[in-house]
Amino acid sequence: MTEDKKAATTGWRKLLGPGLVAGAADDDPSGVATYSQAGAAFGYGLLWVVMLTTPLMLAVQLVSARIGRVTGAGVVANAREHLPRGVALGLVVLMLVANVANIAADLAAMGEALQLILQGGKRNYGLAIGAAGLLAQVIVPYRQYARFLRWSTLALFAYVAAAFAVEIDWPAALRGAFLPNAVWGRERMMMIVAVLGTTISPYLFVWQAAQEIEEMGVARKRPLRDASMRGELRRLRLDTGAGVVLSNLVAFFIMLTTAGTLNAHGVTDIETAAQAAEALRPLAGDFAFFLFALGIIGTGLLAIPVLAGSAAYAVSDVIGGSFSLEAPFTRAPGFYGIVIFATLLGAALDFTAIQPMQMLLWTALLNGIIAPPFLFAMMIVAGNERAMGAHVSPGWLAALGWIATAAMTLAVLSLAISISGFAV
Repeated sequence: MTEDKKAATTGWRKLLGPGLVAGAADDDPSGVATYSQAGAAFGYGLLWVVMLTTPLMLAVQLVSARIGRVTGAGVVANAREHLPRGVALGLVVLMLVANVANIAADLAAMGEALQLILQGGKRNYGLAIGAAGLLAQVIVPYRQYARFLRWSTLALFAYVAAAFAVEIDWPAALRGAFLPNAVWGRERMMMIVAVLGTTISPYLFVWQAAQEIEEMGVARKRPLRDASMRGELRRLRLDTGAGVVLSNLVAFFIMLTTAGTLNAHGVTDIETAAQAAEALRPLAGDFAFFLFALGIIGTGLLAIPVLAGSAAYAVSDVIGGSFSLEAPFTRAPGFYGIVIFATLLGAALDFTAIQPMQMLLWTALLNGIIAPPFLFAMMIVAGNERAMGAHVSPGWLAALGWIATAAMTLAVLSLAISISGFAV
């Protein structure tokens, strides 16, 4: 490789970091199951939801990245400082519940996927994966760990490849992507909220802001509250945009794959992400099955550390701590204790009688329900001159962020009304 090519490669690695990892972690096994169920149950009919969430997810992730980079403090820390203290505490409690459930669902899905490939006990596989993820977070320094997370995003392309291994009705897919179905109902609303919740998830906001702070520490940069940040804004847009596009592109292809195979052959109800992979085998062949199952494992390896780490960052923010993955265990035992607690509790839930698919779907729903208060708090901070100095959100970003907040709130209210027995 020439020096120019090495420089270009290094430059792109510096541009792509927290945003890329946050976007990729969005397609965790819980997300894979939700998108798979959406494609199996409704065919191409909910592809428009993925299209709708793309600019909204871009806005909220960019807002969270700006908060971290400008203030040098996380989303929850800013909420604690600029909003009533009870708001920050409530946000953290809700996120902890959602993250632990999400970890449990992801470990269960990964264990089942490994069982399909290797045979053996799925719960033991899930426990082993959780333990390996814990060791990596506790032992490996952040700089090396961040590099591993960036490379882990390549696992998502398994789902793009799987879509091209099956037969897709492209005219129907295009209609589903750009023409929302006018038929509504409780099941459809539940799935829409689940898709929104697994796409626009609070743990991603917390993670991306925290990673911006981690990157500042590594590069010995200062917060930019009152400084020029033109170059930094460009990096944030590129990094966040890359993560969001990758995340939603993969979600789109997962729904395409299951709509073109499972739904097209009358398989409209799946109970786990692994079952979606297994159902593909007789319909699309061993290659599509293997890619789908491999993707579940790869995305889980990326998502579990993000879920546990974001829980630790949120708790540290609410109690006023200053901890990071760059610090060794001996200097931050409380921070790593939260990571260990969240992961082990999630693994323990897999040994209960709770069904994996119930956990996966209800986790997505829970993320969708708690997203509006998180988004509201973030948008208040992002528009607060005392917090952001000269870098309050520009008009277009503020508008998109508030639209995302309103859309998530409306979806949750519509679900509540439909569950109450009223027609939506």
